[in-house]
Amino acid sequence: MTSTAFLIGGDLKVRRLGFGAMQLPAEPGPARETSLAVARRAVELGVTLIDTAHLYGGGANEELLAEALYPYPEELLITTKVGVARSGPSGEWELDGRPAVLRDQVEQALRRLRVERIELLQLHRIDPQTPLADQVGTLRDLRTEGKIGRIGLSEVTVDDLNQAQDIVDVASVQNRYNLLDREHEPVLAACEAAGIAFLPWRPVAWGEAGARAEVAAVAAEVDATPTQVALAWLLGHSPVILPIPGTARIDHLEENLAAERLHLTQAHRDRLNRLPELA
Repeated sequence: MTSTAFLIGGDLKVRRLGFGAMQLPAEPGPARETSLAVARRAVELGVTLIDTAHLYGGGANEELLAEALYPYPEELLITTKVGVARSGPSGEWELDGRPAVLRDQVEQALRRLRVERIELLQLHRIDPQTPLADQVGTLRDLRTEGKIGRIGLSEVTVDDLNQAQDIVDVASVQNRYNLLDREHEPVLAACEAAGIAFLPWRPVAWGEAGARAEVAAVAAEVDATPTQVALAWLLGHSPVILPIPGTARIDHLEENLAAERLHLTQAHRDRLNRLPELA
């Protein structure tokens, strides 16, 4: 039986199937009202892990979640990411892991989310212009100061992870990964060996038509949607995988969360496991 829960950092219990808030419109109007409803429905349905980032609207997504969900249920974890800022010559978004920028974005997130501590704070990307030790060291210092509970990384290699682990305990890794895109399988293996949560972003993505046809065939056999098959495959592929599918629609949200109850036989999994070879 596939476990439906995971302890991030060894002590923070969450439901493995979470929610990515990136797609929620935050601008005033009917779309924002729908976004609030989607976030609230996710929590009603038992989601305890919601992912956001400073990059998503320059903090507007964080504010949206606070409006929808504050005061938060005790079991709810909202994790956010820092390290991308409007630092370009014309104000465009660029990787920026300078300690002062990371500190400022964490302080902004604390205010926007209306919390005293961010239980899981992730470095959105490693800034190649700033020493890794300075970036991870800043997050470690913020943890020491009580503003961060646990530290995660995003879009990293095994070498990046090892270097960061020499500086601070890494509780999570968020890399692109799905049924048809397993480039980061070595990172997933490293996370599994170390008991680190692996949050695949873009957990549902389709490749060539033939691959999609095979997913559709399995979906038809188990009376599910291809999206549900893709999510169920992730949940069964490794016990450290915590998918965070995003949507701005309640019906899609409900469909995604229902994937947790989907049973794939070993024969189905064997067929799905071969998909990257066929794509």
